Amino acid sequence: MDIEQKQAELIDHFVKQASAAKGSELGSVVVEATSHPSLYAFSEILAVTNVVELEGTEHSVYLDVLRLFAHGTWSDYKSSAGGLPQLIPDQILKLKQLTVLTLAETNKVLPYDLLMQELDVRNVRELEDFLINECMYAGIVRGKLDQLRRCFEVQFAAGRDLRPGQLGSMIQTLSSWLTTSENLLVSIQEKIKWADTMSEMDKKHKKDVEDKVEEVKKSLFKADVDFRGHEEVSSEFGGVMDYEEDRSRPKRRRQPLS
Repeated sequence: MDIEQKQAELIDHFVKQASAAKGSELGSVVVEATSHPSLYAFSEILAVTNVVELEGTEHSVYLDVLRLFAHGTWSDYKSSAGGLPQLIPDQILKLKQLTVLTLAETNKVLPYDLLMQELDVRNVRELEDFLINECMYAGIVRGKLDQLRRCFEVQFAAGRDLRPGQLGSMIQTLSSWLTTSENLLVSIQEKIKWADTMSEMDKKHKKDVEDKVEEVKKSLFKADVDFRGHEEVSSEFGGVMDYEEDRSRPKRRRQPLS
């Protein structure tokens, strides 16, 4: 089963659980969802009516935890830990995985120093083990560990839930990309049209040259035939004239011997 299908099934499962729970009962649903090893999207759970209604109540902390896992990072948790419940180890792992996804959204080359700071990792060995075992093996990122340059080169990263206000920016980016693509397509079509025109002109020029060559060949052949015919006629007349000249030339008489 691929990761997208697994995500969809898990989201549907927790949405149903959240829809059936009220108040403090949502606490266990939130903990289970945010610590599940295969769930990385939480916006659908956040949209459940029972969850939305936690705002402003004594159980609103569960809503804050869901928001943290939907849009936040490990650094966000540390900066507001006083207002949030203590996370269990599986939640800490999940939040650090999500932190890597957030960093990969804006930069495809992640320096080790940045990652160690954001993930509270003590050394390179621990960082690389985390990236390999908890991120790449989990299928949420793909990339290359560059020990020489001390960085992680991201080739793929799973997307996170859209943050409030992020949709408009994404639409603008996609619109800009679409406009650029359309302009590029027009340019390519124009170049194809120009290439076709040049090809036709080249074919026409080639045919014109071949026709002229053929005409020259015919002319040369005709000239050669005419020349040969004239030469033969000249030879015949030349023989007759020689004969006539011989006949008209006076013959010498031999003087008698005395």
